[in-house]
Amino acid sequence: MKKANDILSSYGTTIFEVMSRLAVEQGAINLGQGFPDEDGPEDVRRRAAEALMTESNQYPSMWGVPALRQAVARHDRHFYGIGLDWQTQVMVTSGATEALTASILALVNPGDEVVLFEPLYDSYLPIVRLAGAVPRLVRLDPPHWRIDPESLAAAFSDRTKLILFNTPMNPTGKVFTREELELIASLLRRYDCYAICDEVYEHLIFDDRKHIPLMTLPGMAERCVRIASAGKTFSLTGWKVGYISGAADMLSVIAKAHQFLTFTTPPNLQHAVAYGLAKPDSYFDGLSRSFAERRDFFAGGLGDIGFGVSPCGGTYFLIADYRPLGIDLPAGEFCRLLIEQAGVAVIPVSAFYAGEGQGGPTDHYVRFCFCKRREVLEDALSRLRRFAGQCRRRAVG
Repeated sequence: MKKANDILSSYGTTIFEVMSRLAVEQGAINLGQGFPDEDGPEDVRRRAAEALMTESNQYPSMWGVPALRQAVARHDRHFYGIGLDWQTQVMVTSGATEALTASILALVNPGDEVVLFEPLYDSYLPIVRLAGAVPRLVRLDPPHWRIDPESLAAAFSDRTKLILFNTPMNPTGKVFTREELELIASLLRRYDCYAICDEVYEHLIFDDRKHIPLMTLPGMAERCVRIASAGKTFSLTGWKVGYISGAADMLSVIAKAHQFLTFTTPPNLQHAVAYGLAKPDSYFDGLSRSFAERRDFFAGGLGDIGFGVSPCGGTYFLIADYRPLGIDLPAGEFCRLLIEQAGVAVIPVSAFYAGEGQGGPTDHYVRFCFCKRREVLEDALSRLRRFAGQCRRRAVG
């Protein structure tokens, strides 16, 4: 038999699936995969059920139902002052990952270079490579994940087509500052390139920080596409409803890629998300506040146990260093030990770096997902506390 695709064949099963499967087998609490354990607002879900019975269930426009595209345009104007023509500058996709895929396929040609920050979300590199582009990686390191301006500038060249980045950032919880965004914008202007901005955690941002879309900086509206996600904004990750906005000429090409991927998204879910985006500011403020409270509770508990907890400005995720517990194991082995002996599943941060394995500089950090119910987080901390105590007793013995 002839070989299948070389790029896809080179990837193993995603670390999220591996750890989730082990969590099920061991009866562990799954703090690895990033999804809430409670469904989103009941009124939004009821609107989806109602639309299923009262609205058309046939193919909508591949651009999305007008109600949702209009709602996205209103949302972006209200929160960020971005003016969009909903008919030419907003498109609905089947989740943010499909939006990313369509954008990359539409904007790059084989041999183009794409700048990415690592650690990075696991789908970025496969999509870039499938498009025939060359990834240029800029490394960010714990605990503060700061951009080194010289390293970022060195990643750009005349062959650079675009930068792809995520703010707030999975897995680090980093929120890019205006200064960092201005640095990125200056390089986009210098090398005449695009930006794909993955902003799915835009409403999960803490401590009075503000989400700043790169698109709002001078000269960036014509260079950026902005991707957002109803799954994150409404804790409905299984719906896979995303939306993308940008300059009309860019989006018209991205639409041509989208039409050959999923073409469209269930219309009843689109109507429900349109309803949700019209919610008052109190909903979005409450969402952020709720997750900030969980972050504070869980980060405090991890710190009390002895983990070295990195700052988290947004998202669902906390990064922690387990060396203060007296454990000297590679992160992958530590994660398996944690599942087996503590009954808690987490993800090694090294999995978010290209090619980094045992012995790398992040090989003692793990990612915890805190978007769970308070009682689940309490149970996880109790299990981790017992595990840490056992480790200390073995070290003394």
